[in-house]
Amino acid sequence: MYISGRERKLIETLLSYDEPIPVNRLSEELDVSVRTVHRDLNNLESIIQDYHLTIHKKSGVGVELSGDEHNQEQLKHAILQLEHTDYTPEERQSIILTTLLEAQDPIKLYALANELQVTIATVSHDLDYLQPLLEQYELSLIRKRGYGVKIDGEEKQKRSAMSYLISKHVDESELIHLLSKNIEHDSKQMNSISHRLLDLVEHDKLSRVKEAVNQANADLPYELADNAYIGLIVHLTLAMERLQKGETIQFDQAYLADLEDSTEFQIAQKMIEKLEKAFDMTIPRDEIGYITMHLLGAKLRYDHDYLLEESSLDMAFKAKELIDFVNRRMERFVFEQDQILNDLVAHLKPAVFRLSQGMNIKNPLASQIETDHPVLFEIIEEGVHHVFPQLTFPKEEVAYLVLHFASTMLKMEEDLRFNVLVVCSSGIGTSKMLATKINQHFSEISSVDHGSLFDIERLDLEKYDFMVSTVPIQNMSNEYVLVSPMLDQNDIREINRFIHKQRVSRNVGKTNRSEDSSTHDVDVKASQPNHPLPIIDDVSVHPIKKNLSLEQTVRTICEVLLNHDVIRDDQVVSDQLLKRLDSGGVGIPNTSLALFHTRNREVVKPSLTIYPLKTPIKVRGMDDQWMEMRHMMVMISPESVDQHELEVLSSISELLVKDDQAISIFESQQEETIKAYLASQLT
Repeated sequence: MYISGRERKLIETLLSYDEPIPVNRLSEELDVSVRTVHRDLNNLESIIQDYHLTIHKKSGVGVELSGDEHNQEQLKHAILQLEHTDYTPEERQSIILTTLLEAQDPIKLYALANELQVTIATVSHDLDYLQPLLEQYELSLIRKRGYGVKIDGEEKQKRSAMSYLISKHVDESELIHLLSKNIEHDSKQMNSISHRLLDLVEHDKLSRVKEAVNQANADLPYELADNAYIGLIVHLTLAMERLQKGETIQFDQAYLADLEDSTEFQIAQKMIEKLEKAFDMTIPRDEIGYITMHLLGAKLRYDHDYLLEESSLDMAFKAKELIDFVNRRMERFVFEQDQILNDLVAHLKPAVFRLSQGMNIKNPLASQIETDHPVLFEIIEEGVHHVFPQLTFPKEEVAYLVLHFASTMLKMEEDLRFNVLVVCSSGIGTSKMLATKINQHFSEISSVDHGSLFDIERLDLEKYDFMVSTVPIQNMSNEYVLVSPMLDQNDIREINRFIHKQRVSRNVGKTNRSEDSSTHDVDVKASQPNHPLPIIDDVSVHPIKKNLSLEQTVRTICEVLLNHDVIRDDQVVSDQLLKRLDSGGVGIPNTSLALFHTRNREVVKPSLTIYPLKTPIKVRGMDDQWMEMRHMMVMISPESVDQHELEVLSSISELLVKDDQAISIFESQQEETIKAYLASQLT
């Protein structure tokens, strides 16, 4: 049989979904008009029927390939085994990009055109299309008459572009299959584009990298999700290939030093040592940084209830700023800090570094998330631009943030109930049966009314949260779910998705309600309560009575700590505190307070001290704005510290982010009041 590249892509798309696909989404994926999609579907019907399958079109819902799973597999294998040179434009552009990224020398346009069996003009047009994508990865396309074409740019950006291509075109199931088959190249399981992209990496290397990752994976305190596991293997295999070709990368050294104390860095280091033995080569230390970022970004969950490691505090203020922005734009205080801040910080820290380094991320649900939550998506897209003006957040990354906010909304309103109207053509029999089934399947639905198409004009539709209909409803402005009268599994999934969407949208655009939690006074007693936290007993306030520079102030503070037997070496600790200025701002935004914090082997015990200054000192805030520091807060601990004590220090950091009253208390210079407040919050 012969089918065009576009028709092949259409069949592959239909086979990849287990639910109806809206025609407009097929149109977007194939980059053709809706009319062309319908024409191609008609052309494919005879081929589909040969495999005892049918194309099921459900008006208002979408298109679905129906039939026995075994027959679907047969069709899939037949499509994959087709010899063809008729690529879709997207596939053709991916092949061109892959070829250019691999090449060290310029390639003639006629060579690319000959391989793809298209005209030079087509290749030239494809290169025009690829130009903006390359610019996203800070790569440039050099095109000269008589010279050919070549991609120029840093090695790390080329690797990012290669990873992007693989993640976009090679299905995770294909890679899992490849890995589970001991890296055997099974041509019956992959299409030609997957083949081409996987040729970027030698399969023997893939196997050795997999073994090294598996050994190191056992040391992780959390489980790697499949996509993170595969992404790490692909990243490392590409790295081995490129290193052997003499292509190296540079990692930000200040950030690398900041990562060194993390568990992920130690595991990444072991991974590199195993790979050096496996490939008999020396691997630059910079690669450890990239592996560490993959591991940090791959955490499925965080085991601690307390908020922050010391290096995350500046990100917490960014997260808080994003939450405040979303609340303002929604004209309602939807999100409390406690409900989302921890997860947001945990996600943003590796995400921001990934974006700053050009590391790609895959989110196959991005389009669906944007469709389901358009208002929230737009608000968060604006929010990240406002909070991180120096970065460009792609839709894939914004979509993950939307999920965090949407998930929090659902947790906040678990008791929401919906009133539903069921509509069918007559309103008799079928609608009653369907209403009963809906009641049985969905606990969120508290009441179900039923009616016919003729009833719609006289009914007050505003009293229903949404409608479920067995027939298309013409000229209907209200959203509704189109289902079959028998309510099959696809219908149930669609209603579930609609309920989820409705629950989130209820919180968007509502009127403002007062937020008085930050204005009421907390009863902080002057007397010190009993508590089991020695660090609170040692909290002290020491005014600086001279006009000193920032460095002089830090040196003076460390002398005080040395005299109180908190540290062993004031020079080492003061150097470490001053070095903290190189890795980011220390000032608490919109306050006169700055936090200097570190963990060091010369620290004897955890300590929190506050130093009111005689004259303010300009420092950079955690929002990257300059501010006047009038109170210096110093929080230090030994390198090896009891887990409980570390939680206490993290909780104090959390108070600085979450509780406006904490700031005024820390600025009060009242030692006993500060101790009492901390005791009330932490015990």
